[in-house]
Amino acid sequence: MKYTKPLVQLRERLGDAVLGGEAGEGVASGVTLDSRLVQPGDVFVALSGGNADGHRFIPMAVARGAVAVVGSQPAAEFAGLSVPYWQVADGRWALAQLSAALFGDPARHLTMVGVTGTDGKTTTCTLLHRMLLAAGIRAGLISTVSAVIGEQELDTGFHVTTPEAPDVQRYLAEMVSAGLTHVVLETTSHGLAQQRVGACEFDVAVVTNITHEHLDYHGSYEAYRAAKGLLFEQLERTLPKPQGNPRLAVLNHDDASFEYLQQVSTGRNVSYGIDAMQADVRAEAVQFLPQGMRMVVVGPGFRQPLQTNLVGAFNLSNVLAAFSAAVLGLGLDPQVAADGAAMLQGVPGRMERLDLGQDFTAVVDFAHTPNALQRALEALRPLTRGRLIAVFGSAGLRDRAKRRMMAEVSARLADYTILTAEDPRTESLEDILDEMAGAARAAGAVEGKTFWRVADRGEAIRRAVWMAEPGDLVVACGKGHEQSMCFGNVEYAWDDRVAMRSALAERLGVPGPAMPYLPTQGGEPLGK
Repeated sequence: MKYTKPLVQLRERLGDAVLGGEAGEGVASGVTLDSRLVQPGDVFVALSGGNADGHRFIPMAVARGAVAVVGSQPAAEFAGLSVPYWQVADGRWALAQLSAALFGDPARHLTMVGVTGTDGKTTTCTLLHRMLLAAGIRAGLISTVSAVIGEQELDTGFHVTTPEAPDVQRYLAEMVSAGLTHVVLETTSHGLAQQRVGACEFDVAVVTNITHEHLDYHGSYEAYRAAKGLLFEQLERTLPKPQGNPRLAVLNHDDASFEYLQQVSTGRNVSYGIDAMQADVRAEAVQFLPQGMRMVVVGPGFRQPLQTNLVGAFNLSNVLAAFSAAVLGLGLDPQVAADGAAMLQGVPGRMERLDLGQDFTAVVDFAHTPNALQRALEALRPLTRGRLIAVFGSAGLRDRAKRRMMAEVSARLADYTILTAEDPRTESLEDILDEMAGAARAAGAVEGKTFWRVADRGEAIRRAVWMAEPGDLVVACGKGHEQSMCFGNVEYAWDDRVAMRSALAERLGVPGPAMPYLPTQGGEPLGK
């Protein structure tokens, strides 16, 4: 479907923006922040910061057919521009507002649920989406894995982040066109801080937890927590909708973020928790099973038995978060919400088991933070009668403190650890692994006996698989569903699940996929 909007209407959305260049009487048919992707009829939003200043590429955008330009530099500098130049204080705010306006403010026609947190966002979103479908509600889903619009599923990108504002608003508009009424939207800290989910008019806001992550970008835990808090501040600004809007905050009573978010959430809020008896929604009679969990979810006016295929205490929190939003926020019947939870077989790359007939368990998980790795290993330990073998790395150009913390966690909780690559980017992979190895040794692990460094991730997974004995459990953490790995500035096609299947097939002598290529392939293992 083609979306257009007169420039004069888009200009009104920017309030007191200062005009430079020509006045402009045309019609816009797109909004973009990448000058290389400008199509005739687009509005180009020039952003400052990051790796480059978008204002430098304004001439290129105009040459490619941009009908208007938005930027934060003085309008007087662009007085001679052949198209309108609108000066704003915040380019990312403008990008979100223009995107929403171009697509007809789709969030105002939908019941919007935003889910944020460090770990568990995708699982919680997927659970809630299944609960809505079980209730017969036409619901969409936008997560870091995919966008689900009715029967259509679209990949949302290589790496884990919220799509940019034009993509988010386009997905929402397509959902409105498809007759959907509800949307569950995963909101990362980057997505919130960079206004990617601006103008999303949230009705329910959910947090999973806020732990150590992305401090390279936000600078401190407090700033990272404040970025997450923006979701709850947006909740308060949502305008009334014809279908009604509960404006409910769903908070984790067990998490360190609880008191802070309770202060930020000035409207109605409910809490869930495993340990806190004062939580509004909690679980009783919990049974952790090899193939899932059973529990009774207790809340205001209900005691609902629930069974799920998800494993681990961390997924217990995710179930309670989704259940609280569904029942107390969106009015679903508790039994229907429980039925929806039972429908979910699993989430791609989240505690995903791969079985080619081997006599040990093989799992791929997305755990890429110290807290997530700890909770994953704690959940997996009861599932094996043998040894727990963990394979993971830590990303380059990201929070360096995670490297030592994750190595220490694995040295403490896994029997064997194999340290390997995880998106080293332009950093030295050898240096990253040196840091992790030092932390593992400090935690009591012995290199060459209980932990190893293997630079090539495919070889690391292969080694873990060949090490495994009957009853052992091998887990590859950190990549999950992701479809690429970055070395230097190049993204190489990569999927941990394909790599694990390749290694398993090789060991079992059965047909299987080829091991994906990485530039480290064929290199010597690092360390002993």
